[in-house]
Amino acid sequence: MPALSDWRRDSLRTTLWLVPAVELLGAGVLFAITYAVDRAAYTGHLDLPGWVNHGSADAGRQILVGIAAAIITVVGLVFSITIVALTLASTQFGPRMLRNFIRDRGTQITLGTFVATFLYAILVLGSVSSGVRNDFVPHLSITVSLGLTLVDLGVLIFFIHHVAKSIQLPEVIAGIARELSNAISAEFVTIAAASVTSGPDEATVREELGREGGAVAATSSGYLQFVRYETIVEIAARNDAVIELLYRPGHFVVSGLPFARVCPAAAGSEVARELERAHVTGSQRTLTQDLAFAIDQLVEIAIRALSPAVNDTFTALACIDWLSDGLSKISAGPPPSRMHRDAAGRVRVVAPELGYARLVDRGFDKIRQASKGMPAVMIRQLEAVARIMVHATTDEQHAVLRSQADMIMRLADDSVSERGDLADVRGRYEKAIATGVMSR
Repeated sequence: MPALSDWRRDSLRTTLWLVPAVELLGAGVLFAITYAVDRAAYTGHLDLPGWVNHGSADAGRQILVGIAAAIITVVGLVFSITIVALTLASTQFGPRMLRNFIRDRGTQITLGTFVATFLYAILVLGSVSSGVRNDFVPHLSITVSLGLTLVDLGVLIFFIHHVAKSIQLPEVIAGIARELSNAISAEFVTIAAASVTSGPDEATVREELGREGGAVAATSSGYLQFVRYETIVEIAARNDAVIELLYRPGHFVVSGLPFARVCPAAAGSEVARELERAHVTGSQRTLTQDLAFAIDQLVEIAIRALSPAVNDTFTALACIDWLSDGLSKISAGPPPSRMHRDAAGRVRVVAPELGYARLVDRGFDKIRQASKGMPAVMIRQLEAVARIMVHATTDEQHAVLRSQADMIMRLADDSVSERGDLADVRGRYEKAIATGVMSR
């Protein structure tokens, strides 16, 4: 179930505690190893190399206290820089962009490295003790602490560079576009038809669901984040039923309202008890099975850039370029199957349709509406339409794209007063229409 693995990986990645926790565990294991070696050297079972620190117990304590104090101070600095970056991201890119910064590996590794070094230094400091013959000084562990401090210095330099780079708008936009591309690759995958098909055909299944199906209510409210289609197929097969899901990931589900329909209706109570473990709802949307979410993120940055308070046309143009890339891949890819069959070939689950027109409209409508009187944005949108038309494979796709081009041209006629600008827009419009005709 690769989709389930992707969802779990994404959920674990969107935290600031997992990577630091793993590094803390690694610091504990490293201390156990170096402490064992130091004990062996203390009892005379082995000799440490000459490059290992051979200072006294007091000198070792001073070194470790200095390291611990410096590291915890830098940890506070790193957290402060992170909070400032998150605040800037929320103001400039929108609150929904915060999730992209929280899941950033560079920030998580930096925090984990410093906290792990602090823990290691504290553990080593606690191991310095007085013995029967003389004081026990963990010379190798102190040397490793010094080495980790040098590593932390490099990590700090990397972190400052990484933050300065990651809050730049082109990097943010390109990162969201990469996530959109990954989501498209995961969603628009060619599914081989079942080698055996049996039972009613798809049209009959839809008719029976409408006539004999019974509703199953949602048990919790929130955004549908993930659906385990394979598990739902097993549930339906076990109850000899067909389940129609009324929501796709990204939709908001309200507790008590219908979440699915089950045919026959008599199987509804049994299916309702098992359906809860086959989907996940939460307080926010995720990218695992929700293509529209990545499109919405790019659109949000674009319309914020076009607002009078910001007036950053070039950012909006960059968003349109990346949207055209994603929509081109969607146009060229095979549509995901709505029908999910069991091993015997019978239709068991009917998923909501992921409409092509809906995705294109989400990518164009709000930006077009915000670009009134801005010929540069209209021209870039028409160029995007032309690029997408090259990859369109059906008459329906061409009709949707032609409709967007027509709406952009009508907006230009109504809002662009300069004849030269209007002529430029019309030229791009005619080129987009010609591209659509040639690509059929």
